[in-house]
Amino acid sequence: SRFAKMSKFAFKALKELRIHYCQTSPASSGLREFVKANFAEMKKTNPALPIMVRECAGAAPKMTGRFDKGVEKTIGMTDMDEKSIISKLKEFS
Repeated sequence: SRFAKMSKFAFKALKELRIHYCQTSPASSGLREFVKANFAEMKKTNPALPIMVRECAGAAPKMTGRFDKGVEKTIGMTDMDEKSIISKLKEFS
């Protein structure tokens, strides 16, 4: 997978990563496929990082990172392909 190129990005500052998407909506298809193809490798690369995937009908695709002192950053992932998602993930590293 293309995520292998990303392994050098350690999410050292992240305390938690939450991924939300709809199981069926076209707007979530890129994020669904990204998770299916890359979740295991993300977890292997960041074994101590809680990575939670939430599927909910009608949910807008997004990733939320929680940092020190409860600071959170949410990035919308509507209609993004894998390359765009990987680029956005860099904002959490």
